[in-house]
Amino acid sequence: MANSKVLVVVPCYNEAERFPKEEFLDFAKREENYRFLFVDDGSKDHTFDTIDSLRGERADRFDVLKLDQNFGKAEAVRRGFLKSLDQADAKYIAFWDADLATPLQVLPSFLITLEGRPQIDMVLGSRVKLMGHDIKRHEIRHYLGRIFATLVCSVLKLSIYDTQCGAKMFRVTDTLKEIFKEPFHSRWIFDVELIARYVASKKKSGQSNIEALIYEFPLPIWHDIAGSKLRPHDFLKAIWELNVIYRKYR
Repeated sequence: MANSKVLVVVPCYNEAERFPKEEFLDFAKREENYRFLFVDDGSKDHTFDTIDSLRGERADRFDVLKLDQNFGKAEAVRRGFLKSLDQADAKYIAFWDADLATPLQVLPSFLITLEGRPQIDMVLGSRVKLMGHDIKRHEIRHYLGRIFATLVCSVLKLSIYDTQCGAKMFRVTDTLKEIFKEPFHSRWIFDVELIARYVASKKKSGQSNIEALIYEFPLPIWHDIAGSKLRPHDFLKAIWELNVIYRKYR
C-alpha cells in the first residue's frame, strides 16, 4: 500500500448487506492522506468478497485482513492495529465503524486536530447533541449511554463524555504499541479498556494531567444505522465488564 499519513482500521462482521462501498471509493478519490485496512472478523455472509473488491479496484488505498473465526470487535480492531503498526509507516492510526454512522468526511477534522495539537495522543469522536449538529440516536440508547458514561468517568477518573463512539484516531507512539500488545479482557467495551491502559501507562511514566493528552471531538453528524448488532440488554454486559476493568487497572 502507498504511504499516507493515516491508516484507518475498519472492523467488519456480516456487513455485506449494508456496506457503503461507494462512499469508501469516493472518499479515496478525494483524499490522499488515508489508507484503509478492513478486518473481516470471520463473517458468515459475503463481507469478505465485498471488501476484497475494494482492494481489487484500489490496492494502493485498500487492504484486507481476514480472520479465520469471529473473535469480536475488540480483537478485530486489535489485530488490525498490530498489522498496521508492524507494516505501515503512517503517523496516525484510526478505527472507524464500517456502517459509517460517523461519515468519512469527519476523518480530516480528526487529522487536523492531531496535526495542530502535538501534545495530544488521541482524538475520540463524541456524540454530543448540540445546535447545528446532526446527531440522531435511539432515545433508550442515549439515556443508557449517559448512565454508562457517568460510571466510566468514575472508573477512569476522567471527565469523558463518550467512550463508545466507533470513531477514534491515535498518534503512533510507543504507548500505542503497548496498548494493543495484549488481547483486551473486555469484549463489549474495549474502548474503555484501551483508555484505561493508556492512563495506566502514562501514570507509570509520571504523567499526571492525562486529560491534556486526549481530545474529544464533538461530531457534526452521527446517525444510528439500521442493523446494529448492539442491543439494550448489552448494557448489563457492559456494566459487568466495567467492573472487571476497574479491578484490573485501578
